[in-house]
Amino acid sequence: MSLDPPRSPPTRNRRRHALAVLLSPFVAVPGLGALGGCAAFDYNEADAPRALPSPPRLDPAPRIALVLGSGGPRGYAHIGVLRVLEEAGIVPDLVVGSSVGALIGAFWASGLTAAQIDELSLQGGPLTVFDPSPFADRGWIHGRRLQDYVNAGLGGRRIEDLPRRLIVAATRREDKAGRFFMNGNTGVAVRASGAMPGTISPVGIAGVEYEDGDEAFPVPVSAARASGAQFVIAVDVSARPGSTPPDATDALRERDRRRRARIDPEVARASFLLHPDLGYRAGPRHSYFVEARARGEAHALERLPALQAALDERFGARAWSRQ
Repeated sequence: MSLDPPRSPPTRNRRRHALAVLLSPFVAVPGLGALGGCAAFDYNEADAPRALPSPPRLDPAPRIALVLGSGGPRGYAHIGVLRVLEEAGIVPDLVVGSSVGALIGAFWASGLTAAQIDELSLQGGPLTVFDPSPFADRGWIHGRRLQDYVNAGLGGRRIEDLPRRLIVAATRREDKAGRFFMNGNTGVAVRASGAMPGTISPVGIAGVEYEDGDEAFPVPVSAARASGAQFVIAVDVSARPGSTPPDATDALRERDRRRRARIDPEVARASFLLHPDLGYRAGPRHSYFVEARARGEAHALERLPALQAALDERFGARAWSRQ
């Protein structure tokens, strides 16, 4: 959703940029996608994630589901929100993530706290998570390094083996239909969910190609509802409606309109919506990452009394609290 491709940070700053770069909204470099000398990636191992048109009802039904939306570097706001929820004793028993939301959701589902995810975001360097190449297939980043980064961070555990339940949203490339992963190789599923068209190569799984979950479900509340979740907290980190700059091109306006049309029906189904104001323009700058995390935390704190009241109404006074 932004502006400039990331630049390699100075050595002294690289520890700040592993997950930081991972959350960056890359833009396609003209001509690189056309070089396409790499064969299409197709994952056919025994642990290949199985794509579902809709999640089944879970047993037991989730009491509280947390839906983390897509948004590149805006995803740092998710970490701030998670901090507030944890401190308030609001612990979801299901997380649904799209794109960067799937990445952060996977690490949270592995048992990490918001503080630990925050610390993880300050380690490594850009080549820890991305493998740029002029020969990447229909993009300029392969995506395999991201897949391996996730699997290494989770100790190789499959989605179904994580201690917290996780649903990863992606988009079937051929028809832009939303698909959901609830089992199999976690790194492959997260890689598919974040495969931004024109930038990160599409991800084949058992002969079907998938791309960024943002293309179908930027904030996949319907997946949480399909699972039987009793209370759904949605976190939308997209730009606020009506914030498109006056001088924006017609193409940019149309892109924003289409994306908003995908978001609005989903967030309308949430029990409670958190939508921090992160501004319109986002970019791979450390200052923006810090600001997004702070704004997510501040917004969640501001909305916390209303959220607690809504939970009390649904479950009884503090019956939802894990404190």
